[in-house]
Amino acid sequence: MECVVLAAGEGKRMRPLTAKRPKVMLPLVNRPMLEHLVIAARDAGIDDFVFVVGYGEREIRRHFGDGSAWGIHVNYAPQRQQNGTADAVRAARELVTDTFMVLNGDMILKSEDIANLARGSSPCMGVSTTDHPQDYGVVLTENSLITSLEEKSQKPKSNLINAGAYLFDTDIFGMIDRVKPSPRGELELTDALTELIAKKMLHAYHLSYWMDVGHPWDILDANTTLIGHIPSENHGTIEEGVSLKGVVVVGEGSIVKAGTYIEGPCIIGKNCRIGPHAYIRGATSIGDECHVGHCSEVKNSIIMSGTKIPHFNYIGDSIIGSGCNFGAGTKIANLRHDHATVRICGKDTRRKKFGAIVGDEVQFGINCSVNVGTMIGSNALFGPNTYIEGCIGDKAIIR
Repeated sequence: MECVVLAAGEGKRMRPLTAKRPKVMLPLVNRPMLEHLVIAARDAGIDDFVFVVGYGEREIRRHFGDGSAWGIHVNYAPQRQQNGTADAVRAARELVTDTFMVLNGDMILKSEDIANLARGSSPCMGVSTTDHPQDYGVVLTENSLITSLEEKSQKPKSNLINAGAYLFDTDIFGMIDRVKPSPRGELELTDALTELIAKKMLHAYHLSYWMDVGHPWDILDANTTLIGHIPSENHGTIEEGVSLKGVVVVGEGSIVKAGTYIEGPCIIGKNCRIGPHAYIRGATSIGDECHVGHCSEVKNSIIMSGTKIPHFNYIGDSIIGSGCNFGAGTKIANLRHDHATVRICGKDTRRKKFGAIVGDEVQFGINCSVNVGTMIGSNALFGPNTYIEGCIGDKAIIR
């Protein structure tokens, strides 16, 4: 059985984090999001994959190659123009035979659920419950058959949603060929699913666990979930006088200097310099070649490769892109005084604590103050003592 993974989209809601990488290559526990899904499917017994690629295709190909490093085989189906999910599935038409699985590339699933879906009756849709069904396609079921599918209703009829995991046979391509462009000009897979529902053919499989990574703040939740399942490992150097609590992973070539206190779960990549006297806590992932220096604190954050947080900095509940530099004393706030949930560019994160989303190659002068709920585009530059808030565009220069 082939597993078709839809990985062609940029993930516009993830900007600025997707300026230099596709959404599915955003890091979770220092691995691309897509890699976690592939490993779960492999552990479910699937070893033949088709990646539908488009935006950021080169990076996906460079990382996965032919898949042999993971004990799988990967084919690539280019989707040159992102014309919708039905068009994405159709791109894999010549690379699948008989029954095959389709998975959205931007979610976290358990291997047990993937295995159960693969053993199910085709055609089948994976469904899950959520606290905010208005953000998804809502389904109704009866006797394990899906009887209704309604896209993103503000008054959803249930909290059961289409999770973006499917089992099809090749008959689905005939239905896709009959799909007409939607009002936004795309070919929607839901239109083909509607035909299956009308014929009372589409089965439902209730996933035991599902996490969608649709917004930047979802990355922190996914990172927290995944980092809780890793064991402690040390492939670097830990000096005398370092305190480690809980699960801590230190990558090859990294050094943790004296006086540093780390409360796991935490993963530190390769060739990093941590400390002296740094404090790292919460579910924190630090990429390769990073520096967290003297009296700097990082809490419940994702720090991408090559970023420097050298002295007297605070980073809390934030996502920091690659190649950033924080001047001494620069800090990010992560809690509103009124204790309301944090909004970013008008969107509610549904989180009481959230700091900032910072794109790649952002440079901060000394003693900058970044307000709670700030989004900063790639390659922005801030002078010393700058107060930063709101939505800052790419290549902004603020002195």
